[in-house]
Amino acid sequence: MGAESFDYIVVGAGSAGCVVANRLSADPSVSVCLIEAGGSDNSLRVKVPAGILSLYGNPNYDYCFVGVPQPHLNNRRVPVNRGKALGGSSSINSMVYIRGAAEDYDEWASLGCAGWAYSNVLPVFRALERNLLAQDPRYHGTRGELLVDNPRDPNVLSGMFVKAGQSAGLPANSDFNAESQLGLGIYNVTQDRGQRFSSFSAFIRPVLGRENLTLIGECEVTDLVIADGRATGLRVRHGGEQKTLAARREIVLSAGAINSPRILMASGIGPAAELKQIGIEPVLDLPGVGKNLQDHVDGMITVRSGSNRTLGLSLANLPRIAAAPFQYFARRRGMLTTNYVEAGGFAKTRYANGLPDIQFHFVPGYRSHRGRLIEYGHGYAIHTCVLRPKSVGEITLSRDSSRRDVLIDHRFFSSEDDAMVLVEGIKIARQIFASSEFDAIRGKEMLPGKDVRTDDEILAYLRAEALTVYHPVGTCKMGTDAMAVVDPATLKVRGIEGLRVADASVMPKLIGGNTNAPSMMIGQKASEMMLG
Repeated sequence: MGAESFDYIVVGAGSAGCVVANRLSADPSVSVCLIEAGGSDNSLRVKVPAGILSLYGNPNYDYCFVGVPQPHLNNRRVPVNRGKALGGSSSINSMVYIRGAAEDYDEWASLGCAGWAYSNVLPVFRALERNLLAQDPRYHGTRGELLVDNPRDPNVLSGMFVKAGQSAGLPANSDFNAESQLGLGIYNVTQDRGQRFSSFSAFIRPVLGRENLTLIGECEVTDLVIADGRATGLRVRHGGEQKTLAARREIVLSAGAINSPRILMASGIGPAAELKQIGIEPVLDLPGVGKNLQDHVDGMITVRSGSNRTLGLSLANLPRIAAAPFQYFARRRGMLTTNYVEAGGFAKTRYANGLPDIQFHFVPGYRSHRGRLIEYGHGYAIHTCVLRPKSVGEITLSRDSSRRDVLIDHRFFSSEDDAMVLVEGIKIARQIFASSEFDAIRGKEMLPGKDVRTDDEILAYLRAEALTVYHPVGTCKMGTDAMAVVDPATLKVRGIEGLRVADASVMPKLIGGNTNAPSMMIGQKASEMMLG
């Protein structure tokens, strides 16, 4: 592993951590170590957009977490996919580039997070972005490292979906990161000429030659070394051995909304009474660690269609499937360029309070009604999620000696308001699918099914089938109240020196949209705080 002591150690080579490690190592006078529990991202499964079907649930790239039984979802255990590779979740996600609404960040500021209003974060988003679409320069940057483009070769159904929105009163929207999110459109994606462009691709791969930057993969953090109220190092598992890495200046946890609180609690930092109950001696009573878990709960409509204009596995589609590798590697075109959620958008239910309260992810292929990743045949589907849920859960550690086993409790639908919003969202999604735009390819609605019509029937369906779109946040939230874990001005962990958190776990409230780009913004803000 080389040197065992560094000035800075960044835990997690994901969306935020790669930004932090890049910025800190730009100073050649300091040594920076970036560690990642996962391995290499150098696989076609990661690089080719359509390869995402082989990443979810694959333990080589995914932590494969599963939540605890959810009482309001028929006691089902919901999968929680999180990236475990260089690039973190930006190496297994759908590459959608969404920042959230301006009002989301203004709400953070109103909750005691000064410096995090939209006027503060917009310049950061712009500085990180290299927009290839000539979008409005008031909202977009062209000099950053993160490439933002359109899907290379979107399926014809994605355009049909956008047009169909008019039947539900939803306008076409070509830029969800500008003035308004409302409407439907083709999503911007983080891709480089049809290839996944993760946070690792943007911020670390180009600087791997820096002599002061050490990258250690397949290195899992057990806990922190705390001495006299200061984080001085990490105990890790690497190469089959337990080792200690020392940090002379600071440790930055960028391990994500699941693992950052897990590491803190395993180190005795968290709710003292709860830690004692599971056999961990508290070092610091910090009651907010692991609390405030928020995520986007999601319901799906899936339709079988006989049309092979949709993506799908069938005899009729064999020529396209056979041609796909040649099209992709020769011209970066064809079926392999799809991220499966090429289009989507935002709408307001009757419960919305000014802002859109639901988001759509449209799939121009058949989503299995049996939960399979791949299902024979053709069709199309739409995922609908609750953007700003009121249900709040928590992450705790189980009572075992490993200090590694997390219990993820989303408490989905513990607020009835979320259930009501999602029922209305399903109805709006059906309005879109009822448009004449889909007449030529119309098929049988497999889920929820044509007999599921009333609000109670839709809700029963959601309790049986709803999942998450994998945007967990908030478990080490910043703020000034008693449950805040980090200081919003510094992202330092309250009560411990030499330790910061910089990832989606610091969000006090879940933003209205995908969380990859906001996590990178948080990494940049943390870097500026440290270098300021």
